[in-house]
Amino acid sequence: MRRKTALKRTDRAADDHLRIVLAQEAARLICDHGIKDYLAAKHKAADKLGLTRFRALPNNREIEQAVAERSRIFHADSQSALLAEMRTTAVTVMQYLDDFRPLLVGSVLRGNVTEHSAIELHLFSEAAENVGAQLMASHIRYRSISQQLKLRRDEPEAFPAYRFAVNAFEVLTTVLPERRQMHAPLSPIDGKPMRRARLTEVQELAAMV
Repeated sequence: MRRKTALKRTDRAADDHLRIVLAQEAARLICDHGIKDYLAAKHKAADKLGLTRFRALPNNREIEQAVAERSRIFHADSQSALLAEMRTTAVTVMQYLDDFRPLLVGSVLRGNVTEHSAIELHLFSEAAENVGAQLMASHIRYRSISQQLKLRRDEPEAFPAYRFAVNAFEVLTTVLPERRQMHAPLSPIDGKPMRRARLTEVQELAAMV
């Protein structure tokens, strides 16, 4: 019995080590190669390390922690400046799109950015095309796309979104119905309601970095 228990502990320790190694490799792919989908990064990491049959893949929270750790180790000198510039740019974009009651979400709000991160905003309107019309009126080139968000713990829903660039940073704005202002979608990191910030909070964050 003791031998079996010891073997189980050894197996768990080995699995935990592999999860850490996979998380670190996935973080490298995200930080250095711009892979934004955590699931894709995990599978690519597993393939690179020859662990495609390893079932206990790291969860998204572990990937997020590994990204933060890699940024701290390899990009400590530039991380704060990058975050400050992205938050300042977010303030500018939010002021421009103020009619749509913008909320900042994602890595720029969490403070865990890489050079490949996008400034992610949730906008609110019953006519998503009005966002595109405002961008067009200001001669801002954009791509109209669809963004998947989970509002409940089931299948994700598709929402209209616009992708464009400001100050060389990618901006992704997802347009939700106005009734969704008080109901945050679920975070892909931990499955909890996303943290979202209004303009005044983002201005405070930008001043603090």
